[in-house]
Amino acid sequence: MKLGVFGGTFDPIHKAHLTVAEEVRSQLGFAEILFIPAGQPWLKASSPISAAEHRLEMVRLAIADKPYFKLSPLEIERAGPSYTVDTIAELKRQCADDELFFILGWDNFAQLPQWWESGRLITMCQLVVVPRPGYPAPNLERLEAMIPGLSRKVILMDKPEIDISAEEIRRRVARGLSINHLVPEPVDRYIKQHQLYKATGGIS
Repeated sequence: MKLGVFGGTFDPIHKAHLTVAEEVRSQLGFAEILFIPAGQPWLKASSPISAAEHRLEMVRLAIADKPYFKLSPLEIERAGPSYTVDTIAELKRQCADDELFFILGWDNFAQLPQWWESGRLITMCQLVVVPRPGYPAPNLERLEAMIPGLSRKVILMDKPEIDISAEEIRRRVARGLSINHLVPEPVDRYIKQHQLYKATGGIS
């Protein structure tokens, strides 16, 4: 089957993440979307992130009513920095009969040449690239020059475009502003219950 793989820190997961997953699944005919919260994202090593247990639980709550959305703790359970190529390799072993599609935004796609073993990554999966408001459309020709063969492994989506960011949500929580229009209700309740994003101006 076609399996979408959606990675990210999900700190917190929000409505734009869910809309992207729904749109990609619908447009490309995926059987499931697998959400994989990052363990130790090496490109964000200097940025503090919330405890894995909180990020996992927020994703679980956000997707609980969608049977075609699944949660995997694969990266969080693996020691050391989280490299997408290692995650996809492990999924290839676990899901040998499935066709894997890794979902990422324009901003992360532009950084792909910096990713660990990006050339090997594209041999194991297709990339589904979705718009990210505030970022330019990817220059596929330039990226192809740095990662030969990339253009044959990319599906460029032209929607959805939803201007929500986890950073904006963390700032709003720190300022005592409402986020119930930005995150699913169970996630909003969880953030309040555990006092996330309060103590340090955004990250707890």
